[in-house]
This record gives sequence, structure tokens and C-alpha cells, in this order.
Amino acid sequence: MGFAEKRGDYWRGRYKRSPGVYATVTDDQGNTIKFRTRRDAEQAANDAEAQVRSGAMRDIASGRATFGEYANIWYDRQDLAASTMQNYRRRLEEHLLPTFEEDALADITRKAIADWVKKERAAGYAADSIRSWRALLHLILADAVDDGRIMVNPAAQRKGRGKRGGRSQHRGAEKTITTALGVLLIAERAALLSGRDDEFAAVVSAGFTGLRWGELVGLETKYVRPGALRVEWQLYELDNGQFHRCPPKDGSHRTVVTPDWLTDLLMGQIRQTRPEPCPCHGFRYVFRGFRPPNHAAQQTGPKLIDVARHAEVAIGTASAVLNDRAVVAEATRARVMAAIEELGYRRGGQTGMAAPHWRRNGFAMWLFRPAATGGYPAKAPRPARPVPVEADPWPGVPVRGRNAPSRADACWLPIAPGLTPHGLRHSYKTLMIELGTPATLMDAQMGHADGSVQARYSHVTDGMTGRLLDGLTEVWRAALDERRKLSSLSPVPLLDRLLGEETGQ
Repeated sequence: MGFAEKRGDYWRGRYKRSPGVYATVTDDQGNTIKFRTRRDAEQAANDAEAQVRSGAMRDIASGRATFGEYANIWYDRQDLAASTMQNYRRRLEEHLLPTFEEDALADITRKAIADWVKKERAAGYAADSIRSWRALLHLILADAVDDGRIMVNPAAQRKGRGKRGGRSQHRGAEKTITTALGVLLIAERAALLSGRDDEFAAVVSAGFTGLRWGELVGLETKYVRPGALRVEWQLYELDNGQFHRCPPKDGSHRTVVTPDWLTDLLMGQIRQTRPEPCPCHGFRYVFRGFRPPNHAAQQTGPKLIDVARHAEVAIGTASAVLNDRAVVAEATRARVMAAIEELGYRRGGQTGMAAPHWRRNGFAMWLFRPAATGGYPAKAPRPARPVPVEADPWPGVPVRGRNAPSRADACWLPIAPGLTPHGLRHSYKTLMIELGTPATLMDAQMGHADGSVQARYSHVTDGMTGRLLDGLTEVWRAALDERRKLSSLSPVPLLDRLLGEETGQ
């Protein structure tokens, strides 16, 4: 649809000439026509665009339509999930159109496609990414065959053509996983990086339920129930920064059974944060977003480390006072409480406004990855670097601000290099296998569908569920015991309380 554009004391008409390309209404000599009114400019622009479309359709009918013209028509008639439409558009605009946009459909050959694949591979793109772009090209050209635009699909490949026999050459790198103790330690570090308990509860929940990232971010408070989580929705982050509320991947609505200790953890998170309806969708979500850690130094309000310094005690001692641990002397307790009162400290990192939802990239880059690897990633102009920490209390509190490395006592060692938030889902599946969980129950927990005949005769029983929950509880308690051997205190208030409860303090 054409539109009018104000240019000083006149209007000009603008219309779409091809996907992503707009032109101006001109006269026979190529000069811009200056319209006196907006309506005249819009009418001329619509007429010009109609002529372009009719010409494109004539080209299509004669088999000489360009790939760009057909791709535009093909995309407009798709009716898929917002996330899929976004991925298709990105792959088209960034990888397919730059090479094939001006080529007639009938002129696209197997050699041209093979040359394009080699070019993308030489540019350093991952093999999985190139395959996904080629798959979209195959899909578009297959529809062009069905529409009668071309006779054959040049992107079609015979299985095994031009490849050596044996194992598949398309296997991706092995996914990094971690143990229950690894989940706990990464969760603790993530909470230290953010300065609040939210990230501890979130990482532990992901590691012991196998929720996908979108399902974790989109977990609403009403779906946290005794002994279970109900997965009804996910939040998918679009390129424009908005969050699209949609059903879980592959329609995997399910009830994920959870041990009592995890239910208590999530209920405590809800009680502490008291979530308000988000401005995006009007629903209450268990987890709130957070600004990147490199902005933490700019946050207003004192932190726990400020309270400890003001009271001249260790951070672990200040945390023990907040958690009402009996191990602290009364005089020290009074000094810490006085510091809290004087500084106006608020527990749980609730100083300032939290974002409604986590950004996937920000969470992975500035919270999860440093927690798992012990280092911040490279981001221009700064190179990759270790996380500088104060050695006391263990495992070390991140030091921020100018000249942080020189003020730090140590840095974190890696826990699980290469681990991603999605790797927690793989870790949970592996943990269930270790616990001897039947495949039927594992599929129910993960949201996977098994279409085999055997699966139709397999059902989840209370006995299966009970054994899985008992196993998860045993593994969690063992992880806490191992963590307690490293240090009986934690600068993360939530974990510090858990460690104290297990020892009866």
C-alpha cells in the first residue's frame, strides 16, 4: 500500500517496488512529482504500486518472476506462529534475498545454490545455520513448483549425494551438561551477580524441572501448585523487544511434577517478591527481569556488602543476621541491625524497579555465562575477562566499578564451560536417566511426544512419580551437603537459609 510523505511545502508519493525497497512517484523524465495534497500523493502511490504488482504477476504467470517477488508473495500468505514468521523473515532478509532476490526463479540452478552454500561456509557461519537457511530456500522453491512457477526444485537433494558413508556429518557439538551440585553452584553465582535471590530460584528451577527458557520466563504464579508446575504458556522475545505470549513449543502443555522442597522454593520466591501484573500482558509472573550486571554499580540503594562494611563484619555474618541464624553473637547482631537501619537497606535486591521480564541474551551473557564459566564474555571495546571477587565469604562476592580487578582478591574458576541455559534442560534429562526414570515419565516431564506403538501402551503411575521425586530430593540434599563442606554460609540469603535449615541451625 502506497503512502504520502511531507516534503517542505509539498507531498510526494512513495510505493513498494520490491521487498524492502521503496520508490518515489516520478514523471516521464524521472523527476519527483510534487503533489499539493496528501490525498493526491497517496492515490498516485497506490496506482504506482498496483502497476508494479500487476507486472510482477505477469512475470510470475510467464515463469519469469524473480525470487524476491515470489518470496514476498509466499511470505504474505503464511499464517504461522510469530516466532516462526520472525525466523523466516530474518533468514530471508539476511541470507537468501542478498543472493537470489534479482534472479528469476527459472534461472536458479543447483550450481548457484551450491556456490551460495560454499560462500556462506567460507564466511564462517555454523553448519547448522546454513542448513536452516537452505531448508527455507527448499521450502519456498517447493511451493513454487506446486504453484506451477517452475518445473523442478533446484534446492532438492538426494539423500547421501556427494557424501561419504558412515556416521552423519551433520551432528552438532556435544551439549554441555552439569550435575546437581553444578546447578546449585551456578545458581549461587548468578544470584551474586544480580544481587538478589530471584536468579538462584530460577536457575535451580530450570535445572530440576527441565523447563525451556520461554516457559521459565512465562511461568505465571497461578500455575505454581503443590507438587507441580503447569506449563500452559511461554514468552517468546521478538526482534522488536516485545514479548509474545504463546503456547509452549510443539504444543507441549503439561504438568511437571516437582519435589516439595522445590515447591517451597518457588512459593517463597512469590511471597518475597509479591509480583504485580506486568505491563505487557497483565499477568503475574514468578520471575522478574533484571538489568545487565554492568549497570549494577549505577543502581540506587545500599547492598548487603555495604551493610557488612558499615557494621565491620563479614558478608556471611550480615547474611546470617538477616536469616536469623543463632550462630551470631548478640552484640554483632545489634551492630548489623543498626547498620541496616542507618543505611535503609532493603532485602532481596528490591531497590529500584526491576524489568518485567529477563532478556534472553542479557541473562545468558551477563548472569548465566559468567556464573558457569567464571568470566565475562568479550564485548567491544572490552575483551573477555575473569569475574573479580572478594575472597570472603566463599564463593566470593563480585567486585564492580572502576579498577575492580585491582580491588579484588581472586576470581572465579569455571564450573561448566560451554553450558547454556538450555543446557540445564539437557542436564535434567540426564539426571532423570541416572535416577532410572521410565521413558514415559521423562517424556511427560520434558514435554516430548513419542509416537511409537510402545508409547501408546505405556502410562505414568503414582509409583513412577514418587520414585522420581524421592530421587530428586535425595540428589538435592546431597548437593547441599557438598556445598556445606565448602562453606557452611553463603552471601546469597536464600541459599544461606537453606544451608542453615539442613544443619538445624
